[in-house]
Amino acid sequence: MSSILCSMWLCAGYANDKVVNIADFMKYVREGDDVTPVVTEALKYCRKVQASKLLFPKATYNFKKDFAVEKYHFISNNDEGLKRFVFDLSGIKNLEIDGQGSLFLLNGFLSPFLLDKSSNITFRNFSIDYSRTFHSEGKILKVDNNGIDIQFSSGFPYKIDNTTLLFTDKEGTVYPWSDLLEFDPQRRETAFMAKDLWVGSKVPVKEISPGVVRLKSPDIKGTVGNVMVFAAGHRLVPAFNISSSNNIRFFDVNIYHCGGMGVIAQNSSNIYLDKVKVSPAPGSGRIISITADATHFSNCTGKVVLENCLFENQKDDASNIHGIYSRITRVISPNEIEVKLVHRQQFGFDYLEEGMELEFADGPSIKTYSKNTIKSLDRINKEYTRVTLRQPLDPATKSGDVIASINGYPEVLIRNCVIRGNRARGILLNSRGTTIVENNVFHVPGAAILFEGDASFWYEQSGVNNVIIRNNTFDNCNYGVWGTACIEVGSGIVKEYRANNSYHKNIVIENNVFKVFDPRILKAYSVDGLVFRSNKIERSNDYKSLYPNAEPFVVDDCSGVQIENL
Repeated sequence: MSSILCSMWLCAGYANDKVVNIADFMKYVREGDDVTPVVTEALKYCRKVQASKLLFPKATYNFKKDFAVEKYHFISNNDEGLKRFVFDLSGIKNLEIDGQGSLFLLNGFLSPFLLDKSSNITFRNFSIDYSRTFHSEGKILKVDNNGIDIQFSSGFPYKIDNTTLLFTDKEGTVYPWSDLLEFDPQRRETAFMAKDLWVGSKVPVKEISPGVVRLKSPDIKGTVGNVMVFAAGHRLVPAFNISSSNNIRFFDVNIYHCGGMGVIAQNSSNIYLDKVKVSPAPGSGRIISITADATHFSNCTGKVVLENCLFENQKDDASNIHGIYSRITRVISPNEIEVKLVHRQQFGFDYLEEGMELEFADGPSIKTYSKNTIKSLDRINKEYTRVTLRQPLDPATKSGDVIASINGYPEVLIRNCVIRGNRARGILLNSRGTTIVENNVFHVPGAAILFEGDASFWYEQSGVNNVIIRNNTFDNCNYGVWGTACIEVGSGIVKEYRANNSYHKNIVIENNVFKVFDPRILKAYSVDGLVFRSNKIERSNDYKSLYPNAEPFVVDDCSGVQIENL
């Protein structure tokens, strides 16, 4: 990029300063050049003139990390780190980015978008992909008692360091991998009852011929002809990183790949997705789209709306909407506690604020026993915070209990979406705001819908209050190992406490179609108000039933249960 050009960008004139066209900044940019510096300068100009739109004429735009903005970033349920971003939209208000059908092609460990304290941002009509994916895929050629032979295409370059398999790109950058998971290329989904193989990336490897390697471990099994997916080792590169922002809208955006979650929002309000597609890039031949959840929302408020979306073949769930628990590590005084963010992918997540109302819950039962309000905070580091309360602590307060915000939760609408072919579950519904799931199609290897929450591993706050699930089609779910029913209602409550805790409330499941080869339709515990009515159940032979005599409805330690019209 020319330094002369940079000065021209800052003084460029426009017929309408409210609409900025990226083409006006690209006079000396050749096809295939890194456009990252151009975007940086265009965004500076947008801030200066308070532009309403940044327009991209339809084209393929290449982005590299060399001149990208660099910030240390904490993002819930992904990995923290010093990250680089193409579009740093921090603090920007009232801006639309319109790609007009463009492809944003990224190279290396580079995230497309950062929103922090941003508001009224609209994304429209573009696709995101990477020149080298963060995961790798190979065809299974041979399986025996000593290991497995895998063939990689040129799209997944690698090298062998001594006996260790390292995935690389053209520049020699290493892409760490972790577990293995087998996919059926005909059905384009996880292989029937396939499990994650946590063999470790140090499994001995030998190259048999160019592009063909043998993984020498008897623990690795698969079916010849299927695709073995080598998962990305980290969640370092989400596509849209949204923090402390509001009124964020997506229209006709395709996320073909990223190295983490597609859209991850924390401490934000009013997120709207319409016709967002998470899917492998057309013509790529890849079976995996992105390497983690399609969407994820932590401690959000206002409304979360997912409409007319396609979430397929991502390496984890389609969506998870929840709050966060912090664990009490020390009672300091009658109105002071020390708390810790427990899961490493929640470190640095500053969701606690002065004036916030808190709930206090017992650790093993997750049963709320008191409320209080934050007077002041002393953040010690990314894990620990000292909290001073306005009122004296309940005498029952002890180390190992948890706290969480009760200031607000999002209302959730998930409508007219297709969720299929991905690893794990469909959607995890854990908001206490009114939640409606309607007119969707689910075809996933685990539970299509999971109500969860726990104070033992992820420390995700849940406890729904009003959920309606209606007019959906559940098409042969549970062909994998990530569920024990099509709809599961549970939490991390220790079994002996479940009867005395109605953690979830008021769930209505009505007018849906359940096409099932596995008779297990509903499993629930610790719910007050659970209605299953006017649903149609169709038997299927599309998969082999491993549990032909299982009960379709298993409901324990619940009250107000109605199961009708069977």
